[in-house]
Amino acid sequence: MTHGSSHFEILAPRSKFYHGPFGRLCPEVEPWVAPGKCDKEIDDKLLDFANQHMLERPGENPGDLADPAVVADLEAEFSSNIPAGYTYFGQFVDHDITFDPASSLVRQNDPNGLFNFRTPRLDLDNIYGMGPRDQPYLYGHDGDPVKLAIGRIDSEPDLPDLPRFRGRALIGDMRNDENSMVSQLQLAFLLAHNTLVDRARAAHPNASNDEVFEIARKTLRWLYQWVVWTDFIPRVTVNEVWKCALQLETTCDKRKHWVAGLSDVYSWKNQPFMPVEFAVAAYRFGHSMVRNAYQTNFPVRGFGQFAPIFDNSGAGTGDDLRGFRPMEPRNCIQWDWFLPMGGPEPFPQMARKIDTKLANALAFLHEGPVGDPLNVLAFRNLKRGHTFALPKGTAMARKFCLKPLSLKEHEPDALWYYVLREAQGNGGNTLGRLGSTIVCSVFAGLLKGDPCSWLNLDPCWRPDDDPLLHAGEDNSDDKDWKLSSIIRLAGLKADGIGFA
Repeated sequence: MTHGSSHFEILAPRSKFYHGPFGRLCPEVEPWVAPGKCDKEIDDKLLDFANQHMLERPGENPGDLADPAVVADLEAEFSSNIPAGYTYFGQFVDHDITFDPASSLVRQNDPNGLFNFRTPRLDLDNIYGMGPRDQPYLYGHDGDPVKLAIGRIDSEPDLPDLPRFRGRALIGDMRNDENSMVSQLQLAFLLAHNTLVDRARAAHPNASNDEVFEIARKTLRWLYQWVVWTDFIPRVTVNEVWKCALQLETTCDKRKHWVAGLSDVYSWKNQPFMPVEFAVAAYRFGHSMVRNAYQTNFPVRGFGQFAPIFDNSGAGTGDDLRGFRPMEPRNCIQWDWFLPMGGPEPFPQMARKIDTKLANALAFLHEGPVGDPLNVLAFRNLKRGHTFALPKGTAMARKFCLKPLSLKEHEPDALWYYVLREAQGNGGNTLGRLGSTIVCSVFAGLLKGDPCSWLNLDPCWRPDDDPLLHAGEDNSDDKDWKLSSIIRLAGLKADGIGFA
């Protein structure tokens, strides 16, 4: 199994002068080489390590972990202080900035190349596609040509779903229907845009459809960028590193501009590229945050459930949270189970710690024949790190003058594993120094590299300044502007499902 090797040096060669769709942060750093003398021996060793050392309960089927007492033990041992919704917001963001079909959590193909089919910008092209003129089938809700299309659940027509054709979602990025959580996040952004269209029309009654669309899109994009940088990233990185990565400074003539404090780590010439140390290793920390199962909603209407992410019972009931199919009411997300929405305990449920242990369900992916090692996510990530010749974790730490971890003899020096191991030593609630440096430097660079971001067009902008965000009651008291703000803007309930 050599996926990703054939064309990789063409797309991300080891040259500091290369700036293409993908590139490297540290092309000169010694790469990690997996143990073994041939592909089969390498695969066998990596698969054994993944199954023996990177699962929360090695050797157990996820169905064996369904007992409430076992679930309680797992939550006590592995839960972080990060609300579970940010696991899937991280996936949503990934789908906005990079598209390597082999790297998706639920893979549908595994090509031998690595090409970025997404703009390396936080621009919501996974929501908007190429716009209403070029992709009109994504639009036209209630006859409005600039509102994004919204579907309904057949059995509960008062509940929204993504627009679908023969069960498949008609959205800007099909990956945002991979599971119920990211699907409902996509839906929230669609609804939030439509709310902003209504507000833009009210505020600008003489504006054309194109003008209304651009006003609404800019507001949602900037709010999204704000949420990514001020809410999501500081939750998962070392605060000192995050603060250093972007700073609003005053010049000698009293102007203000944003300075990227980690530009020595991630820099580019004409436009940002996607570093493989980020895309193939450091940003995959989110895989360790995935739980075996989630409470989706209260069974107030008779269809709430605590559901596994994959049904491994063998019964084939489909009673799980896999996507690429019409949404069912029992899987609709009640957002206070996933985000802090002002509810009492036990809300929200928490993500797993960022550490070297993955949920058992991620060793039983349903993407290939039974026994295919690619169904073991930890194996896949380790293998890709080797195939793409990513730097050793310890070598990259020394590159940044960080004291490298003392890995045990059996532990791989793979960058992805190293980032997780470092976070584990940090308590599992944030990345460690190296992981934080990679993640913060890249996001800061993407924001600085986008000529249409609020950092460049309106450096002192805040959501409080945007009249569209204060035109309704849903956000009138919103001071922090977090991911929950998008849910409220969408008009979705916090303590139930459907519309507020």
